[in-house]
Amino acid sequence: MANKRALISVSNKQGIVEFAKGLEALGVEMISTGGTKRLLEEEGVAVKNVSDVTGFPEILDGRVKTLHPAIHGGLLAVRDSAKHQQQLEEQHITPIDLVVVNLYPFKETISKPDVSFEDAIENIDIGGPTMLRSAAKNHEYVTVVVDPEDYGRVLDALKQGDVSREERRRLAAKVFRHTANYDAMISQYFTEQTGEAWPENFTITFEKAQDLRYGENPHQQAAFYKNPFTTKGSIASSQQLNGKALSYNNINDADAALAIVKEFKEPAAVAVKHTNPCGVGTGETLFEAYERAYEADPVSIFGGIVAVNREVDEQTALKMKEIFLEIILAPSFSEQALDILKQKKNLRLLEVDLSETGAKPERKLTSVHGGLLVQEEDVYSLDQAEISIPTKRKPTKKEWEDLKLAWKIVKHVKSNAILLAKDQMTIGVGAGQMNRVGAAKIAVEQAGDKVKGAVMASDAFFPMDDTVELAGKAGITAIIQPGGSIRDEDSIKKADEYGIAMVFTGVRHFKH
Repeated sequence: MANKRALISVSNKQGIVEFAKGLEALGVEMISTGGTKRLLEEEGVAVKNVSDVTGFPEILDGRVKTLHPAIHGGLLAVRDSAKHQQQLEEQHITPIDLVVVNLYPFKETISKPDVSFEDAIENIDIGGPTMLRSAAKNHEYVTVVVDPEDYGRVLDALKQGDVSREERRRLAAKVFRHTANYDAMISQYFTEQTGEAWPENFTITFEKAQDLRYGENPHQQAAFYKNPFTTKGSIASSQQLNGKALSYNNINDADAALAIVKEFKEPAAVAVKHTNPCGVGTGETLFEAYERAYEADPVSIFGGIVAVNREVDEQTALKMKEIFLEIILAPSFSEQALDILKQKKNLRLLEVDLSETGAKPERKLTSVHGGLLVQEEDVYSLDQAEISIPTKRKPTKKEWEDLKLAWKIVKHVKSNAILLAKDQMTIGVGAGQMNRVGAAKIAVEQAGDKVKGAVMASDAFFPMDDTVELAGKAGITAIIQPGGSIRDEDSIKKADEYGIAMVFTGVRHFKH
């Protein structure tokens, strides 16, 4: 740092006093603005006002302070350029070697439930990002710090002589990520305010939550990033109370389990394996619901993820403890339940706030090579569907209850999907098959003797009557499906032949 001159202007004051005192001890001249300048002066740090450098006062309620050639000339000048140095000398501009800036709290402002559009506008930083970008562009000569976590390592480097070129480049990269993140949040906010559903540029930002040991497989590197405006009721906003760190597959499966359990208002338990439900049950109590989820497939639940929508009590915890589970998600755990479940040191316990279940759905993002698919989340419910019953027999009250449960769950099963339910629990799941009758065969085989008197749900229409015939021969008494096939009449006739009540919803629920 040939000139040892720093510009400091921070919204987040964490660690800035100690850093500034360290710079002062090294003989660094400091320039600052507003609240930062007042704080440093109160702490006895010698600091010069930006206005003294620019020869121009702060104006427009502080909107214009640092947007001046005396600042940006000092930041952008190429030190090895004789032309640049001559121009600095002619304009009486002194180079700035270190920039320490962080930005107005836009994210925190718009996160307030009662924030006004005007307040949001006033918290869009202009001078800060401009200084950061100028300094980062000229990082060959200027050190730029945006994160208080870097104060210590920068100060240590300065004590040793100077910040290395590699470190300056690392810090510059961090700045551009930071300003991109900041601009993306502003972009998202404005796009929402204007009501544009599908803008010409889709700009989003995520913040790292944690590094992961690996991805789906040990040879794949991975990390978990969360939405900066993460809402309640998500894995990203959950609190881990016990167990090992979450893995890539844990997070993916837990998200799937959470999405299913949110479908229910009554006590419900959901067991998931490889993002597909392997057992779902409802009941008068959580214990009853969990027993049904377990009994639905006591083999597949082993090593699975369980999500529930009620506080885990002592009785349920004792039952859960009997088998190996990777994760248990719940809105809360009783003190007794925690004592029981924490005996398993590796069992991950996640507390998830489900109070906002039914809130605004998120966009679903799927990466493809060279692009990104974006769609609305599938939150279409049976209450929204235009129900028709084309068969001679109508569902009984009991069948209706099982059909509703099956329909809620089948949309969370990978297509082609067939799901069987009986007595408020799943009994067979056929997932991710290349043809629908193949999925039905798997579900029926899994159900075994329980299949008689069960109901069937299909995520899409039957292209032929073979699945209905399979259902009839197995003893299934009611079916719910979208309808809409050119051969619907064949399926209706086959259902009537076996005395099956069939419900059309008009709504497909593919899940790839």
